[in-house]
Amino acid sequence: MNDLSEKIRRGLYAPGDKLPTEPEVMAEQGVSRTVVREAMSRLQAAGFVETRHGIGTFALPLPASTLSSPDLTTVVTIRDVLAMLELRISLETEAAGLAALRRSEEHLELMQRAVETIEENINKGASSVDADFQFHLQIALATGNKYFEDFYRHLGTTTIPRTRLDTTRLSPEPAQDYLYRTNREHQYILDAIARKDPEMARASMRMHLSNSSERLRRASEAADQQVKMMQDAQPSETSNSRTTS
Repeated sequence: MNDLSEKIRRGLYAPGDKLPTEPEVMAEQGVSRTVVREAMSRLQAAGFVETRHGIGTFALPLPASTLSSPDLTTVVTIRDVLAMLELRISLETEAAGLAALRRSEEHLELMQRAVETIEENINKGASSVDADFQFHLQIALATGNKYFEDFYRHLGTTTIPRTRLDTTRLSPEPAQDYLYRTNREHQYILDAIARKDPEMARASMRMHLSNSSERLRRASEAADQQVKMMQDAQPSETSNSRTTS
């Protein structure tokens, strides 16, 4: 029955189009009348369709909530990037596990190519953001679940913290060392997916994203502390100035 909602989402049933009758859906999908009616009730509750008694069920314009998307232009501060990483950890950890079970040799080749491209770009001092995004996109594709792919494509390179912040400056180690280490984490994920080891793939992805999150969290705390120290110092300076005068 998910097929009906998907067709409405994709516009195959335009607003005003009449949906198949109960007997037609039962015959097409091999389900009982009870299942069809429950599914139609859910579609009605979601605002996807309306039933006109004695006439049939018709598609409605999609609710605004199904058309809206996150405003990625607001991902500009450390806190924004941390929130994005929380989302990525929840999604991509499971995606890595599914990819380990479902990946093809072509997926593995494209992941490996992305890892090698990142390495080459680090050596040249060039940006590796696009290759980084491709690595994670290939994992989404390898799940075989279009919703992982659609969501990740929508997020685009915004998912990579370096598109919004110079994360190399937030790490205590030299920038190039930081980038090499991050890419080794990619290789660990790839190795687990290649071995068809879903638990290790999940653990490696969680470690990779959690490491980024922890670095940013420490940087955010340090920045907040610096601001607080500056604010605390201002009254003292003002008081000293008055005493001197």
